[in-house]
Amino acid sequence: MSKVSLIIQREYLTRVRKKSFIIMTILGPILMATLFVAPAMLADYNGNDIQRIRVIDESGLFNGKLAGNEKLVYEMDTMSLPVAKETFDPARHDAILYIPGNVINNTGSILLFTSKQPNINLVSAIEKTIQKEIENMKLQTRGIDRAMLDEIKTRVDINTRLLTDEGETDTSAELSTIVGMICGVLIYMFIFLYGAQVMRGVIEEKTSRIVEVIISSVRPFQLMMGKIVGIALVGLTQFILWIVLTLTISSIASQIFFDKEVIQQQMQQRTTAMGTELPQNNSEDSQTEVVSQGAIKVFSSMSSINFPLIIGAFIFFFLGGYLLYGALFAAIGAAVDGESDTQQFMLPITIPLILSFVIAQSVIQNPDSQLAFWFSIIPFTSPVVMMVRLPFGVPVLDMVLSAVLLIGGFIFTTWIAGRIYRTGILMYGKKVSWGELGKWLFYKG
Repeated sequence: MSKVSLIIQREYLTRVRKKSFIIMTILGPILMATLFVAPAMLADYNGNDIQRIRVIDESGLFNGKLAGNEKLVYEMDTMSLPVAKETFDPARHDAILYIPGNVINNTGSILLFTSKQPNINLVSAIEKTIQKEIENMKLQTRGIDRAMLDEIKTRVDINTRLLTDEGETDTSAELSTIVGMICGVLIYMFIFLYGAQVMRGVIEEKTSRIVEVIISSVRPFQLMMGKIVGIALVGLTQFILWIVLTLTISSIASQIFFDKEVIQQQMQQRTTAMGTELPQNNSEDSQTEVVSQGAIKVFSSMSSINFPLIIGAFIFFFLGGYLLYGALFAAIGAAVDGESDTQQFMLPITIPLILSFVIAQSVIQNPDSQLAFWFSIIPFTSPVVMMVRLPFGVPVLDMVLSAVLLIGGFIFTTWIAGRIYRTGILMYGKKVSWGELGKWLFYKG
């Protein structure tokens, strides 16, 4: 077995046996699957507590007209406001809603009394309910039928389809955006995470003087490459496990939470269970149905995403981006005596990576723009930006050009890092400047 292979094996086995690696390998897919499932679940869940509102209506216009729902109940009362405030019991009612007699002309005079700070959802729900009823009253005085206006309102929901040589496929801009951003964020995080591990590993070996013993057996460049490749394999192993576990959890969750029949049964059971006790709010039910249908549409459009291509490209751009930046991180570790000295060298190297993450926000809006094209082929930004573009469809020429330039960028940065590494790894007690690093590039020997 070659010396580089021994170093790779040591770096790999040392890290995959750590408890932190095992824990993050298990927690990572759960967190990633949560990103898919939680938003749709939370959109349909705002708590199970029923909030009861005592209504003091001096105008007499809202008697029997304030429609609540399964979570909000309006209880009309004829007592005066002072008596209502004096007898207010937080255990029975969550708030007192006071509607003055001149409410039509002065909506700002409505008051809501609570025993604690009210949440924004409660205030918003009450405002919408009263607003709708006042609008209905104004429409009636002008002879306008509210039902006719409701019939005129139309919801437009455009279904997108992709035309290819193989036929038509359902697509989803939302799904492409989600997949692109997740891939971009993961590469951004992985490069930082594993690049920092390379740098810390080099600094640790240098400060403990272990590197002096290792260098007596292997060349500095072999040590650097073994460390970089070994940690790259750790990241690749974790990523593959994440993909398998995330897809498994997401598939199970999509079947449980986003099955059409299950959703319809849940909505019907909820309506049946609550219908005899509390008034219903059809608008909220329709909103829940829209959210559920939207979630179903997103999951049904997954066939439009070429996941084998996405996964293959992710592995390539992760490895290419990591090797490019990992070599530079290794060079920084070799040039300094401690992590406190790395700041002056870290910033110029990480700026392109941070810039690529910032640019990704604009790329999502227009993945075919010139900005997206150039940043997806420049080696220092292409790993993040290209992965953001990929779910929307990227020309083969763009991918090939980006891949070739990334490989060339890795070779170039590895050459630079190797020149710095061989000199700096055995240098102690000296504060290195950018000018000194420039000289190391041209040392012979």
